[in-house]
Amino acid sequence: MQLFRLSLSLPFGKKIFKSLYTLEDKKLQRTLFGLNFDNPVGLAAGFDKDGRYFKDLENLGFGFIEIGTVTPKPQDGNPKPRLFRLKEDAALINRMGFNNEGLDAFVERIKKRSNDRIIIGGNIGKNKVTPNEMAFRDYEICFEALYPYVDYFVVNVSSPNTPNLRDLQEKEPLTKLLNSIQKLNQDKIAPKPILLKIAPDLTEGQLDDIIDIVSDTKIDGLIATNTTIDRSNLSTDQSVIQQIGNGGLSGAPLRNRSTEIIRYIHTKSNGSIPIVGVGGISKPEDAIEKLEAGASLVQVYSGLVYYGPGLIRDINKAILDKA
Repeated sequence: MQLFRLSLSLPFGKKIFKSLYTLEDKKLQRTLFGLNFDNPVGLAAGFDKDGRYFKDLENLGFGFIEIGTVTPKPQDGNPKPRLFRLKEDAALINRMGFNNEGLDAFVERIKKRSNDRIIIGGNIGKNKVTPNEMAFRDYEICFEALYPYVDYFVVNVSSPNTPNLRDLQEKEPLTKLLNSIQKLNQDKIAPKPILLKIAPDLTEGQLDDIIDIVSDTKIDGLIATNTTIDRSNLSTDQSVIQQIGNGGLSGAPLRNRSTEIIRYIHTKSNGSIPIVGVGGISKPEDAIEKLEAGASLVQVYSGLVYYGPGLIRDINKAILDKA
């Protein structure tokens, strides 16, 4: 990985990677949330937690890049080891725990952004030590600091790796949280899109609540979905799964559930809620499936680990073939 990042950062490396992986076509362009995307394939949060690599990642053909999750104060995250490959399932289990260098370091890097063409999203969270009743302050702090530098925001309350974080997905605390951020946003001369990232483990009743919350708080859309705590139907031996322990599962096993949630929300909302589809996109056909289920954009992460950076190019080719 370090060698890959080094070669990608060198001037000749950037040109080579861009020529290999970038596909430009007007048919790929999308306008959503008032933003213009060169193509609908993005990088999900978690790969570039501290905003170190987005300038280099731009050369892999992404239409947008989401950085973070960032928290107000630096935190180490959970003890290592905390990231595991399930090769038989083309999956990952992680319990990173929002490890990041904190908001100040993050802002120092993102403020040096020079390319405004590619869309950059800021994924924001709360510190582990912040009690849920005060969580809204952490999100407000992140929002205010990042507002001048990112194109859209993602409120992350769906990671399974911060204790009690998912409790914030319940209707009352989530409405309060989103309203607090929206108040700050609407006070700006040019409000920015705010999206909510949801878990794949929500019930239909909870998804109905999410649809109501989007309508009530007037946020701009959803990212569906984060990682899952479900361990069913895995090919990896259960003794290995038990030895790994807690964490969020991502990759191919998440594909069906993520797509089900996209389709449910799209149908129940009569297509009124823009959705970014993520979860289990391991090949181009998986991305097409999510778009056909109701997603307007897609994101990749675990599939990128197994397929390689050609996944972005190949998804865009598949989209053009469907056009």
